[in-house]
Amino acid sequence: MTTGPVATHTAPHRPWSHQQRRNVFWPVAGLVAATMCALVVVGLGTGDLPTSTVATATVLAMIPVVLVVGVFLWLDRWEPEPGRMLLAAFVWGAGVATLGSVVVNSVVARAYDDFTSAVVSAPITEEALKGAFVVGVLWRSRRELDGTVDGIVYAGLVAAGFAFVENILYLGRAFDIDTMDGYAVFVVRGLVTPFAHPLFTVFIGVAVGVAANRGRTARLLLPVLGYLVAVALHALWNASALWGDGDDFVALYLLFMVPVFAGMAGLALWQRHRERRIITAQLARMVQAGWLTWYEAELLATLRGRRRWVKSVRAAHGRQAARAVRSYQVALTELAFFLHRYDGEPAGARALEWWGELAESVSRARAGVAASTGASP
Repeated sequence: MTTGPVATHTAPHRPWSHQQRRNVFWPVAGLVAATMCALVVVGLGTGDLPTSTVATATVLAMIPVVLVVGVFLWLDRWEPEPGRMLLAAFVWGAGVATLGSVVVNSVVARAYDDFTSAVVSAPITEEALKGAFVVGVLWRSRRELDGTVDGIVYAGLVAAGFAFVENILYLGRAFDIDTMDGYAVFVVRGLVTPFAHPLFTVFIGVAVGVAANRGRTARLLLPVLGYLVAVALHALWNASALWGDGDDFVALYLLFMVPVFAGMAGLALWQRHRERRIITAQLARMVQAGWLTWYEAELLATLRGRRRWVKSVRAAHGRQAARAVRSYQVALTELAFFLHRYDGEPAGARALEWWGELAESVSRARAGVAASTGASP
């Protein structure tokens, strides 16, 4: 793909257009609606419980979710996804996916039985609703997906939101029966298997991340394949918890789920390391093209260098300047991934549009650093 140097001018300020106002209104409205769904689920599931019981369940449910979300955010450090997208993923899982699943699974349980609901309906419905957000990112905001890590992060955040609300319901009911039952459920769901839901849905995320850089056929088929794997794993997990006296659950956990989790963790770490190699290679190209200095590239090539850059600017010029540097780092990283994605590929109209937006983003970020530090742009 033929590209030119990044422009250094700053775009003039323009009043918000009608389209820009719509672009803000609908995401906010969606977040509010999804949050209301989560509140409805919690209200329906715990409405007859004492407030103290619900509060205890909520506090305990926050412990594993902080761990799980922290892991996925750590995985996302090289090219952080927009905060609004990550929040939307979590709230979708906590609200839309949980409400839809509660409705469908309850209907199936009434029409058939609890086993059918847990082993057939729950995996099919829950993975479809959780995966819908990740697939939506693929088709509506594909430029946000730079590879497998991004798909894993979005899937993990959706599943973390779902597990958070589900844990409140399970813990609330268990504590209402007996305090020891409540803590037993917390140990199993919160400490022993906190990554269960994320592990299922991450298979969809991996498929979506791979499909993001493929053609239309792959974007149609790969998410379906990831969904089928997620459903199968989820069904096997639920069935093992219902079969026998618990021995099947323990055996499945130790002999199957732990190795699968270890394999997925290894894949995520390998992909994260691959991201660093991509960034380093593209930064070298950008230095040769004169888009940034060798010193900037050296700092951007490691997370330690990025932190040192931000820390030194904060000490010398304050927090606003440090935020400007972080924005500049993110903009250059996104440009590096773009160059990797279209390296040697013919640039279509959509790619050229993305290129223009990224170039403008780098230009604005560079100007922001210059304005906050008093340096020349």
